[in-house]
Amino acid sequence: MASEDSGWGKAPTAASSWSAPPELTPIDPAKQNAAVEQLANKVEELSTTASAEDEPEVPSRPKHSGLVEDSGEHQVEVSLADGDQSVLYTAVSSFEDLGLNPNLLKGIYGMGFQKPSRIQEKALPLLLSNPPKNMIGQSQSGTGKTAAFVLSMLSRVNFDLKSPQAICLAPARELAGQIMDNLTQMGKFTGVTTAYAVKDSIPKGQKVDAQIVVGTPGTLLDLIQKRMVDLKNVKIFVLDEADNMLDGQGLQEQSLKAKNFVVRASPSCQIVLFSATFNDQIRSFANRFAPNANSISLKREELSVDGIKQFYMDCKNENHKAEVLCAIYGLLTIGQSIIFVNRRDVAERLERMMVSQGHTVTCLHGQHMPQERDRIMDDFRSGKCKVLITTNVIARGIDILQVNLVINYDIPLLGTSPQPDFETYLHRIGRTGRFGRTGVSINFCHDQKSYDQMMKISNHFGREITRVPTDDYMEVEKILKKAVK
Repeated sequence: MASEDSGWGKAPTAASSWSAPPELTPIDPAKQNAAVEQLANKVEELSTTASAEDEPEVPSRPKHSGLVEDSGEHQVEVSLADGDQSVLYTAVSSFEDLGLNPNLLKGIYGMGFQKPSRIQEKALPLLLSNPPKNMIGQSQSGTGKTAAFVLSMLSRVNFDLKSPQAICLAPARELAGQIMDNLTQMGKFTGVTTAYAVKDSIPKGQKVDAQIVVGTPGTLLDLIQKRMVDLKNVKIFVLDEADNMLDGQGLQEQSLKAKNFVVRASPSCQIVLFSATFNDQIRSFANRFAPNANSISLKREELSVDGIKQFYMDCKNENHKAEVLCAIYGLLTIGQSIIFVNRRDVAERLERMMVSQGHTVTCLHGQHMPQERDRIMDDFRSGKCKVLITTNVIARGIDILQVNLVINYDIPLLGTSPQPDFETYLHRIGRTGRFGRTGVSINFCHDQKSYDQMMKISNHFGREITRVPTDDYMEVEKILKKAVK
């Protein structure tokens, strides 16, 4: 384990070992208050790192829109299904180059953007080509992938035909809701009709004739099996967070069944898969799911962690983790933050503990009723609730720009194994440091096992995770000061 005097830049090695932190030493109250005030100022600075000049002037655009400006530094790789790179298209430099419906252009510009992001300028010509071709796209959140497939769906719709023509599925209702927000904004001048196909959102027995359906796999399958949705006119079928949808953890079978129903009814339907990450196994399955697909990728995994300062706190045991967590929120002024845990019961226990100490927090997990999940996310998006304790239900794709701190109270693991889940870690900490801003993530380690898991994550990404002592707030302030230089 890193020694007490380990400096910034001296990352602990895999051979390091965890040891319980020393007993808390009484701290002079005056010195502690001074240190806490300095530390609070630093954390507040983190939430305002990006100046107002960096923001596009979009008064009416929600902060979680998927249509974003791109830094222009990303290298986008394109591979055509037929392998003939000599016929490679020319990337567009403006939305006008795409020949879009004028009312659709009006919606795009109404969201405050004037040109495609780097991934959009290369992906959109392929997505909108005729005859339609399947696509597999890899690009982390914040690069404009949501807008790319939303724009593609809107472009495929015949607005005079009152029947489902585009379907988009996501792994959770929260992400489906975010996609729907983007869809309704971009398409608000087109007259497009939409349906939100998540649990309890469509009245029982009501036939779905909306032109674009956005939802989750289970609800769509239920509608299909009850013959409440006609698939014969569907032109495009999209999976967002496709690696999660196809990873065999429960959604794979539902996603495959839904796709098969659609393709049987509409054989020429375009299949589009987008995700921030694809491992080799999921990539192989994706190639079978969307055969003969064009491929486009922004392959710089480290882009998602470069703007995030990563720390770990060495706690004595599980109970001490809870004490340290409450201390952080009791001493610091933090903007919006997300605390990730691995189990629902832990989320609920932490919520009760923090509320009993006067903190305004809420928890979110898959067992909440649908309406309750929607209310919790609305409160968090609006800033009514500043601290959200959650399982992995919102680890992927959710864009809330105000989040400047993510805490991994539990290290993410691969299923029931003791091995760390690198992709989930990447998704989790990616909820902060959004769109070029500076963010902070803190991992809690409480024994040798959790320390080793954290070190594997550090080594995998090639990024230092700096130790924060839990017995000296002056040292905490010093570490953060170095981090934000």
